This record gives sequence, C-alpha cells and structure tokens, in this order.
Amino acid sequence: MLFALPLFLLYEGLASALSGQPGAQVRNAADVALKTPFQFFAGARGSLAFFATVIAACVFIVGRDMMRNREKRLSPKVFALMLGESAVLALLLGIVVGTLTQKLLGMSIVAQDAGPLANMGVGTRLMLALGAGLYEELLFRVLLVGGMAAGLRWLLGGQRTAAGIVAALLGALIFSAFHYIGEYGDKLELASFTYRAIAGLVFSALYLTRGFGITAWTHALYDVYVMVV
Repeated sequence: MLFALPLFLLYEGLASALSGQPGAQVRNAADVALKTPFQFFAGARGSLAFFATVIAACVFIVGRDMMRNREKRLSPKVFALMLGESAVLALLLGIVVGTLTQKLLGMSIVAQDAGPLANMGVGTRLMLALGAGLYEELLFRVLLVGGMAAGLRWLLGGQRTAAGIVAALLGALIFSAFHYIGEYGDKLELASFTYRAIAGLVFSALYLTRGFGITAWTHALYDVYVMVV
C-alpha cells in the first residue's frame, strides 16, 4: 500500500495541475469507473470522497500491519529494491508478452498507431500511464480477479487453484476488451487483443506472487515507456 501510494499522489497531482490545459480533461477509464459510484452518491465532492477513502484505507491497513509486527521497521532500502524490481519487470514485460503473442498467433506483431495519444502533451500521457498502472491494477486485479476468485472458491467448494485460474483467465479477457471501449479506445484487432489478454495473465500472476505495489509500478513504468518514452 505504501509503495503504491506515490503513484496515486502523482496521478492525482498531475490531473489537478493539468486540469486547465486543452485536452487534459481526459482520464484513465479505470479511474472513471472507480470514482463514478462516489460521484453518484456525493456529487461534486465524489472525487474528494474517493481520495479520502483511499488515504483512510491505506492508513488503516498499514497501521494494522505495523501494530501486528511491532518488531519490524519500514526500510527505505526495501522500497528502493521494489522500485528497481518493477523497472526491470517493466522492461521485460513487452519482450515476454510480445514473444508469447507471436508464438500463439504464428505471426509478427506490428505496433499500433498512437492514435489520439499522439496529439496529447507529455504531461497528459504521463498522467494516463501512471493512472493505468494504479487504477487498472486496482480495478482488474484486486477487485475483479480477486472478487471472482473468492466467488468461485465458494461455488467450487474451496478449490483455490481452479478458482484462481478461471478468475485470471476471465479477468484477462475483460481487461483486454476494456481497451477498445470509448472515444479513446483502440481499433479492435486480434494481435493487440491477444497481446493485452496475455499481459493481463502476466499481471495477475505478478499480483499473486509479488503483490499489488510491484504490479502497479511495473504496469505504470511499462506504460510510461510505451506512451511517453
């Protein structure tokens, strides 16, 4: 939670700083999906209510864990190693997923045109990249895959492995399809859909083995490389 918190603050800070610029009103779709219920109940204060809820949840969870493990202390070295791990994983992600996609489809993968992103400023693209890492992982891995896995475990009588596999597969397909919805959605193509579905599976595996923070930062740094660099 603490490791992912800077992503949240950077994204929201950029969104606020860029709010007056042309075209900067665009937001990550997962961000919109997560904040919509808050805006429905709280109106214009919905974003503030969401922000306060995230901070409160972070304080509660971190505080609870620190109380349970009083002999342990937070180490800046650990956070630095986590960031280094995320940076390496982000660089490897495109190579691994691209290779798997080529092997599966038996065809070379051609990069899609940047589309509307090409007309956006660097700040806006950076904001979207950070938001994708944070909010898409929160929505698709923590809430969607985690929720489906819990529901399937109940239906299947506690079969954790089977429930996890089915949830990860369904979550990957939904995650991929999510990128073709809306005004800024990409053109639907088999290669890009397959690439994103495999990426969804990789992120699910990473979430289960390395946790939310490293998964969110890996996704964010990969998108920074693709969308900004």
